[in-house]
Amino acid sequence: MSNSYDAGENTALSMVLNEFVKEQRRKRRWGMFGKILILAIVIGLALNFCRSNSGGMSGETPHTALIELDGVISAHSPANADNFAGAIRQAFKAKGTKGIVIRINSPGGSPVQSDYMFNEIMRLRKLHPKIPVYAVCTDICASGAYFVAAAANDIYANPASLVGSIGVIMNGFGFDQAIKKVGVTRRVFTAGKYKDFMDPFAPMQPYERKFANKMLATVHKQFIAAVEEGRGKRLNTTNKDIFSGLAWTGETAKKLGLVDAYGSTGYVARDVIKEKKIINYTIKPNPFDRLADRLGATFANVVFTKLEQPGFNQRG
Repeated sequence: MSNSYDAGENTALSMVLNEFVKEQRRKRRWGMFGKILILAIVIGLALNFCRSNSGGMSGETPHTALIELDGVISAHSPANADNFAGAIRQAFKAKGTKGIVIRINSPGGSPVQSDYMFNEIMRLRKLHPKIPVYAVCTDICASGAYFVAAAANDIYANPASLVGSIGVIMNGFGFDQAIKKVGVTRRVFTAGKYKDFMDPFAPMQPYERKFANKMLATVHKQFIAAVEEGRGKRLNTTNKDIFSGLAWTGETAKKLGLVDAYGSTGYVARDVIKEKKIINYTIKPNPFDRLADRLGATFANVVFTKLEQPGFNQRG
């Protein structure tokens, strides 16, 4: 009888000790997480403070303002209209800005985002006619990226740069034959005659092709109008392929009037704007924001891990 009682008591004591150890481990994890979070906040605030102070001081002295447009243009990428507009407004606002260089290395992307950027450049140029804006094409300045460049006073490139691609594209895949071979039946229910427009699992209908081509042609006309507005009589429209969607080398682009001259960012700052000091106004993801995103994901993982532990929500 005594042995049975002792065994039960030992088991109960072991359970209590195990729970105590688990609780201490949990406290240590949360304590460490809290310290990391506080440290990240302090570092982030310090970085923002230093950046705001140094930017405000340096913007008073004469300089060339630089804005980088890098990567695919999209609402959800760093190369988006909000970031670009914020950067170029700050560049125009700075008292020491003598000229602005938009350094472009992008294959293009969203026509909507590109149009926003184009219009913002044109608007600010009218408000600040004494501050010129130059586009410098590096490796590639195509499609929506050239849309943006067309708003500049002048465009510079390298002879080997890829420039142009003034066109619009919509692409996808059709799997209707594949699912027939596999023996799969597609079931789609819609309210609205054309709600299943461009369904990849259904054969393309004539009206879909006609409607898509009409829509692309409309956007293409908007693109061409913007390029013509920005480039004016400099365009060599005797080449009928200039708006065909083809991309050209910088050398050919110069002959077509898509580019004004050869030159790098340093060249434009030093020899065109006459201010070799360059200040970068590009809005990039804040290190603190990236760290906060990672910490947020870590926090979520910790919470879900706790909730999944046996008996976590059975306390009390």
